[in-house]
Amino acid sequence: MHNFADRLHAAIQNKKTPALVGLDPRFDWLPAEIVSAAEATHSSKADIVAAAFEEFCFRIIDVVAPLVPAVKPQAAFFEEWGPAGCAALQRVIKKARDAGLVVICDAKRGDIGSTAEAYARGYLAGENPDSALWAADCLTVNPYLGSDTLEPFVNVAVERGAGIYVLVRTSNPGAGTFQDRKTDGTNLYECVAAAVEELALKTKGAGHYGSIGAVVGATYPEELNQLRALMPHTPLLVPGYGSQGAGAGDVAGAFDEQGLGAIINSSRGINFAIRKAPYSEKFAPEEWEQAIEAATHDMIADLATHTPAGNLQ
Repeated sequence: MHNFADRLHAAIQNKKTPALVGLDPRFDWLPAEIVSAAEATHSSKADIVAAAFEEFCFRIIDVVAPLVPAVKPQAAFFEEWGPAGCAALQRVIKKARDAGLVVICDAKRGDIGSTAEAYARGYLAGENPDSALWAADCLTVNPYLGSDTLEPFVNVAVERGAGIYVLVRTSNPGAGTFQDRKTDGTNLYECVAAAVEELALKTKGAGHYGSIGAVVGATYPEELNQLRALMPHTPLLVPGYGSQGAGAGDVAGAFDEQGLGAIINSSRGINFAIRKAPYSEKFAPEEWEQAIEAATHDMIADLATHTPAGNLQ
């Protein structure tokens, strides 16, 4: 069985980029052709939306699979639409795995005991997609309940060659309300980081990094640099690039000298590139797939130019 971090970094080296494409379908923003096709073949709103989401994500995967190592479907957008949406998410994950992509399911699960184990066994397939019904390589996890939240996820991840990314310092504006609270002079997010680094050390494969990672937002670059130093063996998932305002320079501190150790997410900026300049000026609305491809190439080039990810080229 191959370690998740080793598999992820092999994929990053193969594609020569740490760019991660989030899959965040929003019905009101979907191309008209996809909505019309879904409406022609389904009757209920939930079935229409689920079918449209599936087709949209399938076509994004077809565009980006040759370019990036991984995708990150956001479970909430699918779950909103009930069983039909959840079935669509399952098929989107399978499509991405079949395309050779690493799949990080962004579901931010977190519980204790047998409940946490059930979440882990349901989502974390790891190296073998048939090991779990959701078939993800990796899952985002909320650590708020404490260390016994993480233990069942870690155990299943090790068993199956999967990974988890623990929320440490998130990119949203209100993150500091809880995460910056101090006890004995130490921020809460630093306490979480120390626990995650310990788990990463225990789950190292052949390489430098463990299979237990951390979510650290690009919108707080000083904290990102600090946390990279505090968690030298922890792979980082970095949201906030692009639509949330962070640039490539803000994420440079997430990487080691080889350009490894981090994966940088862009969701809306890729999915709906056609809605904004310069892509809205270069492409007609029906050329949204070309806009996605161009935006992905631009992200890859931006990271290569302004971060150590350029050493992957």
